[in-house]
Amino acid sequence: MARYTDAVCKLCRREGQKLFLKGDRCYTGKCAVERRSYAPGQHGQGRKKPTEYSLQLRAKQTARRYYGLSESQFRKYYEKADRIPGMTGTNMLRFCECRLDNVVYLLGWGSSRAEARQLVNHGHFQVNGRKVDIPSFQVKPGQVITIKEKSRDSEKIKQVIESNGARPVPEWLERGNEAFEGKMTAQPEREQIHVPVEEHLIVEFYSK
Repeated sequence: MARYTDAVCKLCRREGQKLFLKGDRCYTGKCAVERRSYAPGQHGQGRKKPTEYSLQLRAKQTARRYYGLSESQFRKYYEKADRIPGMTGTNMLRFCECRLDNVVYLLGWGSSRAEARQLVNHGHFQVNGRKVDIPSFQVKPGQVITIKEKSRDSEKIKQVIESNGARPVPEWLERGNEAFEGKMTAQPEREQIHVPVEEHLIVEFYSK
């Protein structure tokens, strides 16, 4: 699968808002969106009235980049969400939100979703006591996510937990008394999913 290797700050500038792709840097004055709030490129500061299509495209790109997904991955979530009962847009965002790499990030075990994905790939986590190294693994209510015993002495893991341990955890997740354990208590409701998009625009984009 093709992987984006350019500066991720360009993605935030293109969408005109913080997508928190650089971890701690996004909370400082060094954030590219705060320093240059216009889109990158020669015509980035040009003013154009957005069309209906461009609004739909930007909503789709914002959500996809927020979660760090490829186009094929994101479209599969839409197609899967469209086949099950409920609001397609909410179902789609719920699939993205319940990915193991995103849950690891929300529990404070990664400074960014990209870092959380890398840690999952390296096999540092278990779900209900079984090692899972697939970032797209769908965590379900009642499942317990833990950092592997061997990984707890890793300097990298210790540093990440120390830096992000005080970050608030969403209402649908629960962090244990020990920093090495977390639990998904319920499916996230739409108001508990903080991706900065109007999902109906994404549904309109894909349903054409």
